[in-house]
Amino acid sequence: QLRTVESGGGLVQPGGSLRLSCLGSGFFLRHYAVAWFRQAPGKEHEEVSCIERSGGSINYADSVKERFSISEDNDNNLVYLQMNDLKPEDTGVYFCAAHARQCRPHLYDYHYWGQGTQVIVSS
Repeated sequence: QLRTVESGGGLVQPGGSLRLSCLGSGFFLRHYAVAWFRQAPGKEHEEVSCIERSGGSINYADSVKERFSISEDNDNNLVYLQMNDLKPEDTGVYFCAAHARQCRPHLYDYHYWGQGTQVIVSS
């Protein structure tokens, strides 16, 4: 089954850092636009960041700019989300999604996504 596999979540104190990993299972991420979404309890999915292959553009939500960074490791078929200076409002389940052509506004517009990884920011 083609999907993404997220890992790296956990419990962290405010101001701390985490690095999330996204693995393409059964396909090569480098051929896809890859986005990170998150879903806080009781809320809709929110796009956090997206990297497009055509033109190489990278987008970040205003709430995470200057704190989060998306990067790729094509040798290992991974995309990372480095999260620094974490805040309690960053708490949620983080999903990685892949689209064959471009970044899309909603998680379910993507061709592949995973089960998510939980991030809890709390003291």
